[in-house]
Amino acid sequence: MDLFSPVTLGDIELANRVVMAPLTRMRSGSAGVPGDIVVDHYAQRASVGLIISEGTYPTHEGQAFVGQPGIVTDEQVEGWRRVADAVHARGGRMVLQVMHGGRVTHPDVNGGRRVVAPSAIAIDGAGHTEKGKQAYPVPHALTTEEARGVVDDFVAASRRAIEAGLDGVELHGANGYLLHEFLSPASNQRDDVYGGSPENRARLAIEVATAVSAAIGAGRVGFRISPEHNIQDALETDPADLRATYGALMDGLRPLGLAYLSILHREPAGELVQELRRRFDGPLIANSGFGTVTTREEAVHLIDNAHAEAVAVGRLALANPDLVERWAGAHPENLPNPATFYAAGAEGYTDYPLLAAG
Repeated sequence: MDLFSPVTLGDIELANRVVMAPLTRMRSGSAGVPGDIVVDHYAQRASVGLIISEGTYPTHEGQAFVGQPGIVTDEQVEGWRRVADAVHARGGRMVLQVMHGGRVTHPDVNGGRRVVAPSAIAIDGAGHTEKGKQAYPVPHALTTEEARGVVDDFVAASRRAIEAGLDGVELHGANGYLLHEFLSPASNQRDDVYGGSPENRARLAIEVATAVSAAIGAGRVGFRISPEHNIQDALETDPADLRATYGALMDGLRPLGLAYLSILHREPAGELVQELRRRFDGPLIANSGFGTVTTREEAVHLIDNAHAEAVAVGRLALANPDLVERWAGAHPENLPNPATFYAAGAEGYTDYPLLAAG
């Protein structure tokens, strides 16, 4: 196998092993509806083996960013249907990343609604809101029943994603958002069935994955984690607790037969990632993370050495709509423009040039 060979992840057949990582771009307006520009953006990148959408909120309360898309309203579903149709028309495959922001939001982002989390512990920092930068508020600690309701929210969102014609969903259990907040002992200080032991902290994520798999089929469900990433105060600084927590998570996910596990970690070939891969016992999408750009050489090395079944690529997929063609032919790459990552409009979004014809 090589980076440009086909692979099947659950029920999803990929033409190659280059995966577009989920990338927050904030271009879906105040109503969270993907419009023409979002359709164009994803359609341009349909030649990657799989597109994973930007994080999409399953409930208005869980919106984390201004301009973030949702999968709650009928209008949002129709917006995603246009995206899915455009990607499929170009032969691509795409899953929707379902992301509940948890405490990584503010009432001036999520429409004046509650900010929720496992425990009433605020993130030390500030986030961008419609009224400028503001400190993160102390969140409402979900009751046991409310936490169970989160499962229903993920299921409803996943059903809507399939209704919209997407090929599956990726459940976001990484980067300090709600499911990750339950995993981390720093953000989860509960004493009910969802807190305390590593097994209890992993429980909600497992329940979400189990319920979504039952609703839409496990072969259309991926799960994303970021152990040791230590971002947005979802800290995991005790190696023994980390391994126990993610080991419990893998033990809960393994029997489901999910399509894939995506791990964001600086050392995809390292001991931790490969141990979790073995415990998961299914396809791995490796993602070396925020700190460095994933290069062609790294992606080729990970596949050639069987460290993963596919490789998630962020910034270079953003800057090169035809990344697979460029990498397959060892052509030069466009450089991403960070100033436009979270801006509005087409600049740095749909205007990156393709390889010159001929």
